[in-house]
Amino acid sequence: MKYLAFIVAVLLSSCSHNQNKEISSINPVNWQKRAANHVVFDSLTTGKSYLPVYSQIYQLNENRTYDLTVTVSLRNISLSDTIYILNADYYNTSGEKIRNYFNTPIYLLPMETVEIIIDELDREGGTGDNFVFGWAVKNEKNLPFFEAVMISTTGQQGLSFTTRGIRIFE
Repeated sequence: MKYLAFIVAVLLSSCSHNQNKEISSINPVNWQKRAANHVVFDSLTTGKSYLPVYSQIYQLNENRTYDLTVTVSLRNISLSDTIYILNADYYNTSGEKIRNYFNTPIYLLPMETVEIIIDELDREGGTGDNFVFGWAVKNEKNLPFFEAVMISTTGQQGLSFTTRGIRIFE
């Protein structure tokens, strides 16, 4: 009887443990609340920006990696104008698109920041993952600013660093 109770307990805990846990924050409620559905984008300047991120880095040699949590900040640095982020495409080390974080353009109010979190358990990006953002602005003087913070802690050791996005022209 003890063994049957043990087996049932193990089965129940494994069922709850195997639920589809989201390992990268794609808060659909947040993105849906930010949807820019009725904006005429042809009156705005559009562009693209590239942001390198590192969900893994090499440790000791090229055969061992260290996993990191990535916080991607999408920032509106304008004091007066709303900006629009048209897409947030995430690519892995091989250049394959892993996911798009929203399917409808979103808005950021003046001085507002929204974030995408890539969980430390999300190894899909690899050691050379990156983002390409499409955006639209009223005034080219204050383009959106994209930045990432990578961090991990183990015991009393901590590691963190940042990267910044650049505008790309195609």
